[in-house]
Amino acid sequence: MPRRRFLIVGGAAGVSGALLASGQAVARSGPRTGGQAGNGATGPQAHTRFEQSGDSVRLVVSATASTPGYTVLVAKSRFRITTLRDGKVVLQTTDGVSGSSGPAAFQTDAGTWATATSVTGAQWRDGTLALTLATTAPGSTVTYRITPAADRYRMTWSVQGQAAATQVAAHYLVDSAGHWYGQGEAVTAAGAPYTDQPWPLDSGTVRDTAMAPAEYLITEPFWFTQRGTGLFVATEDVMDVSMNDVQQGVFGYTLTGSAAMDATVFVERTARDVYENYVGITGTPAKSDAPAVQYAEPLWNSWAQFYTDVSQDSLLAWAKSLHDAEVPGHTIQMDDGWMSHYGDFTFNSKFPSPKAMSDEIHAMGYDFGIWVTLWINTDADNFGYAADHGYLLKSKDDPTTPGLVTWWNGTAGIVDLANPDARAWYVGNLQSLQQTYGVDGFKFDTRFYDETCAPYPGHTALDYLALGAELCDQFDLQGAGVRIHWTGSQTYGFVTRQVDKGTDWVSLRAAVAQNLAISTVGYPFVETDMIGGSLGEAPPTKDVLVRWAQAASLMPLMYSSSSPLGVSNAYGSQQYDQQTVDLYTAAVRTHGRLAPYIEAQVERAVRSGEPIMKPLFFNYPEDDATYPIADQWLLGDSLMAAPVLADQTRRTVHVPPGHWYDVVHQRTVHGPVDLTGYTADLSQTPVFVLLGTQDTGTLMSALKR
Repeated sequence: MPRRRFLIVGGAAGVSGALLASGQAVARSGPRTGGQAGNGATGPQAHTRFEQSGDSVRLVVSATASTPGYTVLVAKSRFRITTLRDGKVVLQTTDGVSGSSGPAAFQTDAGTWATATSVTGAQWRDGTLALTLATTAPGSTVTYRITPAADRYRMTWSVQGQAAATQVAAHYLVDSAGHWYGQGEAVTAAGAPYTDQPWPLDSGTVRDTAMAPAEYLITEPFWFTQRGTGLFVATEDVMDVSMNDVQQGVFGYTLTGSAAMDATVFVERTARDVYENYVGITGTPAKSDAPAVQYAEPLWNSWAQFYTDVSQDSLLAWAKSLHDAEVPGHTIQMDDGWMSHYGDFTFNSKFPSPKAMSDEIHAMGYDFGIWVTLWINTDADNFGYAADHGYLLKSKDDPTTPGLVTWWNGTAGIVDLANPDARAWYVGNLQSLQQTYGVDGFKFDTRFYDETCAPYPGHTALDYLALGAELCDQFDLQGAGVRIHWTGSQTYGFVTRQVDKGTDWVSLRAAVAQNLAISTVGYPFVETDMIGGSLGEAPPTKDVLVRWAQAASLMPLMYSSSSPLGVSNAYGSQQYDQQTVDLYTAAVRTHGRLAPYIEAQVERAVRSGEPIMKPLFFNYPEDDATYPIADQWLLGDSLMAAPVLADQTRRTVHVPPGHWYDVVHQRTVHGPVDLTGYTADLSQTPVFVLLGTQDTGTLMSALKR
């Protein structure tokens, strides 16, 4: 298959970091899929009516041809904001009571929490409702402004008076909006993001105290709900985000280093409409960074097969066994374990002849790639050189010294990509690896910035996302993608790989749910962690490995490591039989036959930001049964995946409205209906094709093999 990059000119442009940081409300850029664009108008153009009574203030925003209209009801005492659509509550803040979980809460410089309690003044002028709020902090008030638009309203507020605010927070009642989604990779006490991912988000107890642009996880300051509302926080600050954690039944977010809040509430008919609104802010992918072959065949990365014990001999033996067994793949990528020290671009003694190793891999028909990072450990030869030349990010506390950070492989400095000389030095090292050893591409596994460091003069933390993207875009990422996120990063079009997963059934289910979570915050080119998991646990059982491969075959990309011929690493060994090889290979070949359909979805994602892998409720919002489903998804519009994700051969499959062809049982199913006791042995993957679409024939041919 020819290698090419998908590039469609004329897609929605990304929003600059400065615009996002300012919190400016942005109208939807371009039409919705299958609908009309909202006008995004603000102030009087949004046809807003202001009403005030003794106990409340009300903004009534009229419906338009493409927006449903809504009401913002502000209770004066206790202060609370309720959003209504068609007279029904679709989002509601908590009450203004003493404590840290109020609708407009703040921490004072004394370290205590206060909150807004009541409205003492209200004025409607020039399209903005200005409120003055009393608080539990003596001598302090909150200045709160609400600016409505046709399909959203913006809230900006800050603290005035004696108590200086060091943190600000807002809180909402979870049940007011139905199920919640968004944020991306979650953190939970139950093991997320590694072995857990609540879907919907409100089904778990979530607490991420370090959510920010530089966070290693893929996260977004965006949430949307079953009832067609959403929240977007315009910030580059570190956030403390909780769902059912600080208080059961409450969702909240805190800006840990800000004295002012800038957030937007979206009000639409459906959850999908809210997603499309947010993509109007972020911009859609300018391209996909992966060529077609990387969607059609798996990347084989060495990590879960060997972890850091990889050597020249073991890598070549692994590659040769996959090649001889005719398991498809486009690249052999060597992960961590090759550097002499972290940050030195020299091979250690386990690799006596790197060029010969590269040549042998190329002779088998694979590309060759290696793992790299911007972390330079203090014991690396390059650390002193980079520090002496000013190539490392400086400490925020002492700008005369490098900022040292702790990561999973030690203590390190980070190459400062905003320093042109540092960037040129780092790129030169990578290019030298390419020229000397025939390296075709890289897996970038790193952070580009850390909040304990000081940005280069004239730059902000958000700038390092763009700098990291520009760096990575110079090289072939080989389908491993890169972990760049935060509002606006969607435009870069990188493949997004999940954080490491365990090797059991629970982790497989978490991987599926996490792909849905990442897809629905604007990153369509998703893949699970390496098939079978890679979290330093015993290798997966045969059934986990096969079922994971089957599930991944119905996703945009396949990311492989654990060989179906067998695994032996520091955490254990697992030998597999010929059936494992056959079933794994069959899954890969199914994915390959779906490649033309997947390519069409890639091109669609570039045009519109449409997720490739998406929840059923995106297409079937009236089917209430779809909202809690975490183990089924749509690939495009015409294929529904319902793989087995547990140690069993039976499951329940929910079939949404329409006429669907059941590939396993060769029958037509009329939805909506629940198929209880649906049987699928280890050789079968439940998958359904929507009949009557332009893709029906292509999919039936690809799947009925």
